[in-house]
Amino acid sequence: MDLGIAGKKALVCASSKGLGRGCAEALAEAGVNLVMNARGAEALEAVAADIAGKYGVEVVTVAADVTTEEGRAKVLAAAGDVDILVTNAGGPPPGMWSDWERDDFIAALDANMLTPIALMKALMPQMMEKGWGRVVNITSQSVKAPIPVLGLSNSARAGLTGYVAGTARQVAGSGVTINNLQPGIHATDRAVSLDGGVAAQQGITPEEAKEQRAKTIPAGRYGTAEEFGATCAFLCSQHAGFIVGQNILLDGGAVNSTM
Repeated sequence: MDLGIAGKKALVCASSKGLGRGCAEALAEAGVNLVMNARGAEALEAVAADIAGKYGVEVVTVAADVTTEEGRAKVLAAAGDVDILVTNAGGPPPGMWSDWERDDFIAALDANMLTPIALMKALMPQMMEKGWGRVVNITSQSVKAPIPVLGLSNSARAGLTGYVAGTARQVAGSGVTINNLQPGIHATDRAVSLDGGVAAQQGITPEEAKEQRAKTIPAGRYGTAEEFGATCAFLCSQHAGFIVGQNILLDGGAVNSTM
């Protein structure tokens, strides 16, 4: 399917690996020029060169921590008048409710709620002026089905979801859509970290922890960054203009819900 977005420009945050890279690759395959951001310059440059060479699109890189004011300023200066924004940031560490203090919640909010909001606020006005734009926020399945050990993520991402629910309906009339992708477990570094934590807690191997978790997913496996990226690219396409303010699960059926 031709997504109809060749020649457009996208900012994809945290895109040197994992789900962010999956989104960047899928958009590049559709002919979208990229501004790629990540904290580590070496990995970012390597991935950007690979994508540019593979798909023949223009790729600009910005090595910066987008969760800081200084980092956002660098990213936004490079982004310019992008047509597509994909927000993404690694989730806060797992723990128990009794472990977290105010500073832990502030850090989670800064990374997983306030940073996406700041990027949307900065970039959507010019999208609205042009009459076309796409915003996709990578959140988590924990927004729909909270995960006890991920209370920091549950809280911050739920706050972003509430913001999007109202804002998406205010900007849709200007041709700008905002939607959230809610990943379940995917075969990324984050999954390795979570499986490692379970393994240490239960005294089993990481491979056993992965097998144990996979059995809880109706699809019987972890998702891939490629299939996640393809869904993101569709939401950014010309065909998705009537999808507004939605929260789309990519979890292999793990969340047991009718709606």
